[in-house]
Amino acid sequence: MKTEKQIVLASKSPRRKQLLEEIKLEFEVHPSEFEEKEKGLLPEDLAIHNAIGKAQDISRHYRNALIIGVDTVVAFQNHIIGKPKDKEDAKRILRLLNNTTHRVISGICVMDTDNKKNISAIEETFVTMDRLDEADIENYVNSGEGEDKAAGYAIQGIGSLFVKKIEGDYFNVVGLPIFRLRMILKEFGIKRLV
Repeated sequence: MKTEKQIVLASKSPRRKQLLEEIKLEFEVHPSEFEEKEKGLLPEDLAIHNAIGKAQDISRHYRNALIIGVDTVVAFQNHIIGKPKDKEDAKRILRLLNNTTHRVISGICVMDTDNKKNISAIEETFVTMDRLDEADIENYVNSGEGEDKAAGYAIQGIGSLFVKKIEGDYFNVVGLPIFRLRMILKEFGIKRLV
């Protein structure tokens, strides 16, 4: 869909790019070099801080554009679970999440480069993992699918086999809360996306 303003995704995430392509939004990708904060804040505050930072970083390169900054964090008992450092760390994370519910929190910020107006929001989804045995964990980690993913799994891939239930926005867990983005774009005057 063509809009008056250029839309720019400030992310290198192939999953976010794919989700925007699937809804037929015309946009370009300009990955942010913003140095993400990794701790020291509550999960919700961290996600928003990083999303705003990414949007601000890229906004200086464009005129008449809407910049989309997104950051997704996983929290278990208010502790942030990042991307695994290696295979052993991935196993540790999956054992921790085994048969429990964790939160996937995305901060999203859309910034207008002309007037510097920005709208930010949080999207939260609860994910309940099934009981995993050691063979499940070992085989999944060896698949390599979760290597670059927060909490060491991908809900849209093999990792979906271990997700017992989700409450909230599925696309948020993939990495981009599409419905929330649509609501924000409407506030910027983009009424029709189809």
